[in-house]
Amino acid sequence: MSRHLSLPALSEISSASLSNIRLIATDMDGTLTRGGKFTFALLQALEDLAAADIKVLIVTGRSAGWVSGLSSLMPVAGAIAENGGLYFPPGNQKPVVLTPIPDLAQHRQHLATTFENLQTKFPQIQESTDNRFRLTDWTFDVAGLRQDELQTLDHLCQQMGWGFTYSNVQCHIKPQDQEKAVGLLQVLREYLPQYSTEQIVTVGDSPNDESLFDRRYFPVSVGVANVLEYLNQLKYQPAYITTAAEGEGFCELSSYILQSLHISS
Repeated sequence: MSRHLSLPALSEISSASLSNIRLIATDMDGTLTRGGKFTFALLQALEDLAAADIKVLIVTGRSAGWVSGLSSLMPVAGAIAENGGLYFPPGNQKPVVLTPIPDLAQHRQHLATTFENLQTKFPQIQESTDNRFRLTDWTFDVAGLRQDELQTLDHLCQQMGWGFTYSNVQCHIKPQDQEKAVGLLQVLREYLPQYSTEQIVTVGDSPNDESLFDRRYFPVSVGVANVLEYLNQLKYQPAYITTAAEGEGFCELSSYILQSLHISS
């Protein structure tokens, strides 16, 4: 609890800092959703941000297939899938592979073999239902795994030359350098160079969002309140934390940003 108390509340951020924000790079599951669903309030917040010319970029661990369909239906300025593996520009354009993979079929086979090796020590783990729609990583369900087991899985993946992360939904076997911050920085550099770091806020709730809280790259970051569950496992912690959890926390941030624009005008 003491580590939580050291995190400034979102209400402590200055209106001047918030009024500079022009791009929100946000996780999806547990950050935009409530109980796994989008709410009317969340969709209204996205519409209000778009009307104020505040862009929202999704940065999720979800699969390429899942993100391709969903992002095209939402009022967002594109989406990064598979924890930095791919970028889906706005307007149903062809996705950009951010992680170089010379031979995709061979890559998938290596991931499958790694998962089979993990199953010899953890026979209970099950491939995620959306894994078949993935290109760059391999996922299995996180439910039922203890913290010490997650640490062991991480260690085993590292031994086999892979990276590992997890969210409130899934565990990911991934290329070692593939993470949300790396993918986001590449997209910002190549496709959204008009935004400075002071104009960007990153938002998340889980260990796979940790790199988005790295203040060397993203000085303004926000954790929705349910990130408290993972604080002791995070090397990088958010600069600010919301009062509300999940999608309500994102709506809280949205409200603060829109209010700051009204004040500054």
